[in-house]
Amino acid sequence: MAGSSFGTMLRITTFGESHGEAIGVILDGVTPGVELSEADIQTQMDRRKPGQSTVTTPRKEYDIVRILSGLFEGKTTGAPLFLMLDNKEMNPSDYETIRELYRPGHADYTYERKYGIRDYRGSGRASGRETAARVAAGAVARKLLASRGVELTAYTKEIGGIACKRFVESEIERNPVRACDPEAAKSMVNVIDRLAREGDSCGGIVECRIRGVMPGLGDPVFDKLDADLAKAMLSIGAVKGIEFGAGFDSAGMRGSEHNDGMNRFGFASNNAGGIVGGISTGQEIVFRVAVKPTSSISRPQQTLDSSGRERTISTKGRHDPCICPRIVPVVEAMACLVLEDHFKRQAALRS
Repeated sequence: MAGSSFGTMLRITTFGESHGEAIGVILDGVTPGVELSEADIQTQMDRRKPGQSTVTTPRKEYDIVRILSGLFEGKTTGAPLFLMLDNKEMNPSDYETIRELYRPGHADYTYERKYGIRDYRGSGRASGRETAARVAAGAVARKLLASRGVELTAYTKEIGGIACKRFVESEIERNPVRACDPEAAKSMVNVIDRLAREGDSCGGIVECRIRGVMPGLGDPVFDKLDADLAKAMLSIGAVKGIEFGAGFDSAGMRGSEHNDGMNRFGFASNNAGGIVGGISTGQEIVFRVAVKPTSSISRPQQTLDSSGRERTISTKGRHDPCICPRIVPVVEAMACLVLEDHFKRQAALRS
């Protein structure tokens, strides 16, 4: 299947299906001689794994990562890193009753039209389970970025119309929705719980802030840093939009308002979100992604079956009523992979 690889100098290829034996990722281009352990990766896997709270899917996957190659005596060798995650709680029988039905919002119809065959067991490759492999790869990139002084934080900014009013970074990992506002987090949980009882779901907005990126990162014209970040985010199944800095509000601003003026202290504002002309400015990189409502809902919906007959479908199984809390580490992982890839490109350019 084409389209399962991402990156240029740091390149990943993910594999596996939602209800198959395992999922995993191969990383090629990892810097040799870097101290790395499974524990470094497991920290991020634990943030993404299912079953963390009442607002996430009850599926119990502990996502214990195994490093099968590319590591010797605790250090990376420069050979491809092979990271494996065994699937433990597969339950394909949940999908037997809908194997001939196209689930609204899912890739069932489009996959079958493209390949002539589809894995109906929890969406196969189109499942959000695939993102566990991305998080594993992103954890490696995060460690490489840490040595460069780069830090990044993603968090839930809005869920179901409830928006954060303030930013308290220390609160992000202390509430089940990973919101940056503890008061808004309580309201978000209430909305998710209510919709789950109604057999429905909701979406939201996740914001990411990146600090410590030097000016000059990014390759115009087609490999702009923001363009690559955008592709990385839009490759996440639940993401339907992205904006940087002032984003869509820029459309209603004047040039005199939007332009980031400069003085002897640096930039006076950051409407560009830390990237101008596709190249980093050295400011904080800020972007937001729009996350759609979870497609799997138990409320009855109209659809077609594989024979073209009109049917009614109600999706059963174990699903997140809102994907925002668990997509936060996925957003961070993909951002890490893009940044480390561009750092390696820049090093090759300057050398």
